[in-house]
Amino acid sequence: MKVLIMSDSHGLTQEISMITDRHKQEVAAMIHCGDSELERKNPLMEDFLAVRGNCDYDDAYPDDFVENIAGKRFFLTHGHLYNIKMTLMNLAYKSEEIGADIICFGHSHAAGSEMIDGKLFINPGSIRQPRGRMEKTYAILEIGAKLEIIYYDLEGKIVEELRNAYQTE
Repeated sequence: MKVLIMSDSHGLTQEISMITDRHKQEVAAMIHCGDSELERKNPLMEDFLAVRGNCDYDDAYPDDFVENIAGKRFFLTHGHLYNIKMTLMNLAYKSEEIGADIICFGHSHAAGSEMIDGKLFINPGSIRQPRGRMEKTYAILEIGAKLEIIYYDLEGKIVEELRNAYQTE
């Protein structure tokens, strides 16, 4: 089972459409971790589980969202309300409180994944303004015997240095 994760597209539409068209047949769910800057009713956002970022002004987006996908409990947030640019501790506390297995967030525009205390934290980076790398990135999480996170650039090429696999318990 695969899940597409993106964040911080900041008004881009062609790129969201291109990524969606490229992967929609292979993924079971699509997540946007905020700062789309598009209205919730925008057709590009209709297939996404999406949250509100600090640059989103449509109250139709929730600040946080919990969803069960492929037997895993996902916690989705943008990250600005949890001070993620300084620490993941607040996000870790919240994920513990709600029993999340996988935490998806954005805000920092820095792509990366990390397993902390048996919980997978995923930041897909930004498809508009990446920080820390040149590539504009999004991610696909494959849920199976292990959790494999694969990052892609806008052209759909795998960013090998960011690829990770984590054992599930």
